Amino acid sequence: MRKFVVWFREVDKHDLSLVGGKGANLGEMTKAGIPMPNGFIVTAEAYYYALEAAGIKPELRKLFTSLKTSDNEALQSAAKKAQAIIEHIKIPDEIADEILKHYEELGNRFKDALVAVRSSATAEDLPTASFAGQQATFLNIHGDASVIFHVRKCWASLFTARAIFYRVEQKFDHFKVGVAVPVQKMVQSDRSGIMFTVDPVTSDKKTIVIEGIYGLGELIVQGAVTPDHFEVDKATLKIKTKTVGNQEKAMVWRHGKTVIEKLTATSRDRQKVTDSEVVAIAKLGLQLEKHYYFPQDIEWAIENKEVFITQTRPITTLGSASKHTNTQRVSLEAQLPKTVLLTGDPASPGIACGPVQIIKGVSEIGKVHSGDVLVAAQTNPDYVPAMRKAVAIITETGGRTSHAAIVSRELGIPAVVGARDALKKLINGQVVTVHGSKGVVLKGGMSKGAQIQNELATEQKVIPNDKLARIATRLYVNLAEPDKVHEVAQLPVDGVGLLRAEFMIAGIGTHPKKFIRDKKQHVFVDKLSENLKTFCEAFHPRPVVYRATDFRTNEYRNLIGGKEFEPEEANPMLGYRGAFRYISDPAVFKLELAAIKRVRNRHGLRNLWLMIPFVHTPEEMIQIKKIVASEGLNRGSSFKLWMMCELPANVILLDQFIDTGIDGISIGSNDLTMLILGVDRDNSEVAQVFNERNPAVLWALERVITTCRKRGVTVSICGQAPSDYPELVEKLVDWGITSVSVNRDVVVQVHETIHAAELKLLAKKGKKR
Repeated sequence: MRKFVVWFREVDKHDLSLVGGKGANLGEMTKAGIPMPNGFIVTAEAYYYALEAAGIKPELRKLFTSLKTSDNEALQSAAKKAQAIIEHIKIPDEIADEILKHYEELGNRFKDALVAVRSSATAEDLPTASFAGQQATFLNIHGDASVIFHVRKCWASLFTARAIFYRVEQKFDHFKVGVAVPVQKMVQSDRSGIMFTVDPVTSDKKTIVIEGIYGLGELIVQGAVTPDHFEVDKATLKIKTKTVGNQEKAMVWRHGKTVIEKLTATSRDRQKVTDSEVVAIAKLGLQLEKHYYFPQDIEWAIENKEVFITQTRPITTLGSASKHTNTQRVSLEAQLPKTVLLTGDPASPGIACGPVQIIKGVSEIGKVHSGDVLVAAQTNPDYVPAMRKAVAIITETGGRTSHAAIVSRELGIPAVVGARDALKKLINGQVVTVHGSKGVVLKGGMSKGAQIQNELATEQKVIPNDKLARIATRLYVNLAEPDKVHEVAQLPVDGVGLLRAEFMIAGIGTHPKKFIRDKKQHVFVDKLSENLKTFCEAFHPRPVVYRATDFRTNEYRNLIGGKEFEPEEANPMLGYRGAFRYISDPAVFKLELAAIKRVRNRHGLRNLWLMIPFVHTPEEMIQIKKIVASEGLNRGSSFKLWMMCELPANVILLDQFIDTGIDGISIGSNDLTMLILGVDRDNSEVAQVFNERNPAVLWALERVITTCRKRGVTVSICGQAPSDYPELVEKLVDWGITSVSVNRDVVVQVHETIHAAELKLLAKKGKKR
């Protein structure tokens, strides 16, 4: 039977294809006991069925056959026609009856429910592509006819100009993306807002960012008002930073209508959310991040002092602050213009200059040309084509969680939001410098020297090898998914020192053992080998060190079919994972080996190596080697077998592990630090104890590196520590590490740190002579 309508409680995050990202998250949160309003979802099946029943797909397809999304007028015209076609179809009775039955149950015998009707695209809120904001949301909808009418409006919103443009950019087929429609009881919030469980501007994982306003949350998402801004320490839940915004208007429900009201002068400057409420919201953020194992972008609301979560999605726009060294930063700052024209909120890091182009509405986005600084009161998804051309964004209103801020971070361009009177103080053609990291707009442009220096130190830019000093220590990059792999391959790196399997397998979505049970092993091997091939082609002939799957059981359970095959463990971190899993049940491991073999043999990409994680004993390593050899993968000049060093036993028995016959050791400083100190860095109660520079951890690092040097085995490090601590990199070089593998955003910074450390080491050796 087709499922046309389902309650939130009937679905979870495995039902993306049925209810879309937003719907799946609403179901998941309901099951997890998160405080949220009840509701139901008109499924994507209902959308597809209604389109087929109306027979309109050929007519819609014709609109997009030769459409050029770069032609804004043609795009807008096609969008309006497509929406009009869908808005006039008849919803089949079998769907309408189900909607009305659920809506009636959501209210009570005497009163219809007041609901929010939202769209949930079946390709939205994925780790690799966020469709957030692309489709419509309708608040305070009341009555049978109005609910049916707005369901159809949500279907039509799948073909707005911004949604069409985004799908073309992301290479999604228009008719393979469906839309479900969650219908949720309204929270008549007196305060509302957004929370990021990681600082979205600096990517600081130790900070929760919360922004709040009076009234319904739509205005904060639009960036139409400047919110209060709070930064909360994850470990202590103490408020580190508090900035009260000047909110001039609020969206509220009055006399049966949603209206925008002006706020009085006394209320607009008041703190909108109390400190205790901020802490309560932060606690829910921690709960959601722990549940999803991924940083979350969360919408919340307060009604009668009770906090509700109305939506959550993974953060897809995490970047990082500019990685200039202190010396570079001081030098660059000295060359920037001195006159400050505007100040606002630092929304997206980086520095860029260009001529101002003021946009007062979506009809004017064609005025923006490549290299312009786009200036607007606020932005919305219709502005994205113009934002892609701009070198920087300035808005008069909004905070770090506004549309302008999120999209700027996604595009990797500087942005300053909440810059009051920007449209009055700036004029078209005026050259300005936007300092997104500081939240200021400066008069004039950068000198040529400053531009070159800024470009060299900006991690998003490709740095030619001949512009950097040569280093003896190999510098590798850590990667997890094929996104932008060809850009990363142009960075000055010697290969991939850690290619994580987990994101690729999460992308496949189904538990490998389900593929095996369904006799569809080839599907898993095909998909994994295609992913591996992408990395190996981009980096060839440089090595790509693939770490075999290190999912824990609780993470494996999240895959489709996972609950059938995975036990529930009290402590998954120390449970059924890594090498022991491969030995106990080698079937899945052999699928990974088959994918590696295909990439190496069929595609001739011999730069793919293998790394084994979480090995308890030397005996386990011997058994792993037997499985690898039995599948036709033999160590040699073009195939290296590495082992992760992440357990205290690996450090203590390192000589015995090397005796088993391995080519390299890679130190996983994250797990090694946790297990040496006995502290879970993801547990906010004790996270502050986690420290890779603890003397016990440093002793272990030195022992591993010096032992590997004596034994003639290469030694690398792939944890977070070298990315965060330049002083640690100096020690690693001094001890004689072979290679360092870091996140792609700090490649240039770590390259410079290694070069400085090597010069220091040479000078020290020269003095000894």
